[in-house]
Amino acid sequence: MATVNIMWFRRDLRLIDNAALYHALKQGQPVIPIFIFDKKILDALEDKRDRRVEFIHIALQKMQRALVSMQSSLEVYHGTPADVFAELLKKHTIGEVFANDDYEQYAIQRDATIVTLLQAHNVTFSAFKDHVIFDKYEVLKDDKTPYTVFTPYSKKWKAALTDYYLSSYPTEKYFDNFYQSPPHPMPTLEQLGFEKTDLSFPSGDVPAGLMERYAQKRDYPAQPGTSQVGVHLRFGTVSIRQLATKARKYGEVYLNELIWREFYHMILWHFPHIGRGEAFKRDYDRIKWRYDEKEFALWCEGKTGYPLVDAGMRELNATGYMHNRVRMVTASFLTKHLLIDWRLGEAYFAKKLLDFDFAANNGGWQWAAGSGCDAAPYFRVFNPTLQAQKFDKDLKYIRKWIPELETFNYPPPMVKHEFARDRVLAAYKAALKPEGLVP
Repeated sequence: MATVNIMWFRRDLRLIDNAALYHALKQGQPVIPIFIFDKKILDALEDKRDRRVEFIHIALQKMQRALVSMQSSLEVYHGTPADVFAELLKKHTIGEVFANDDYEQYAIQRDATIVTLLQAHNVTFSAFKDHVIFDKYEVLKDDKTPYTVFTPYSKKWKAALTDYYLSSYPTEKYFDNFYQSPPHPMPTLEQLGFEKTDLSFPSGDVPAGLMERYAQKRDYPAQPGTSQVGVHLRFGTVSIRQLATKARKYGEVYLNELIWREFYHMILWHFPHIGRGEAFKRDYDRIKWRYDEKEFALWCEGKTGYPLVDAGMRELNATGYMHNRVRMVTASFLTKHLLIDWRLGEAYFAKKLLDFDFAANNGGWQWAAGSGCDAAPYFRVFNPTLQAQKFDKDLKYIRKWIPELETFNYPPPMVKHEFARDRVLAAYKAALKPEGLVP
């Protein structure tokens, strides 16, 4: 039986400019491309109309069409990775398995299990950096410790950036090395236990003009000033190298957003306790949070009586997207106005966001709560009314999502801003004062 190599796609659903795929094809052995719908991940999704599964399914179909045109096929499985690889090891003589690094804790544990299984069969597992420009130990302080403040990290990141790090991997030069086989049937969404929504997804194309105007327009949710490319970066349908190359040319502020993404990935790698539900600044775990089921439900549903908060939550619930500025306001409202644990908000966003990425979501929530690295100071409490006046003064965004805004059907504010501010500051001081962390 001829030896084959395996390319295991995960968060890198494209054939062009893909690091692991390039290294797999360049070896010269036939490469079988596979994707696994991991039962452990899918079974945990409560919403069977979860659009992230649909997005992946569409991306896989696109890849399959390209592979079939090369007389190859993507092999798509539904099961646990361990079971799938056990089956592949029986079917083929495998020389090497190629994949791109994934930095989330479940993924690290999953890969460790697969490495052990493959080693028992003398098969090598090779993983590559593809999801970020710089990872793990590539951008550190001079004393080789990780940064915990964004600005010096971003300066070091930019200083380290050369054309080498932005170079595309020319996978297409080696497409002849895909394993030749008739098309494999792909499980339908229904067979996976999910349903189609037929809602459209953002295109993934980020125009140069948007990057140029990003600094001026990014804070106004009624304007098309953000790229909504997050879901494409999350699942790797867009190359981070190609996007960063364009951002470097057309928009420094847009490039900074890509650097924030890498900063949070680096933080997750070096401070794994945040992946276990702990505050980055552990002293903040002493805060005595309230939990009011009814108040949390009103926040989730967008019925708090604060229009900008409610518009954001309704946009999230309807589309799986929320404007960046509004994410900060809604997160601040839950943690500071309602004094509800940021972890509950983090988990709700994790269920709803199309572009959910653990590192960025955790980083954003801990920033809002004041417990994260380089976070907003504990005493900063966004005033959602002033935020609305500043960033949606014509109420275009708010009216789009709250048609009942100026009727008796719209509720009054569930909590007064001044009262909420005093309450949260008292709670934070009670928790943090013993350590001298607050004056």
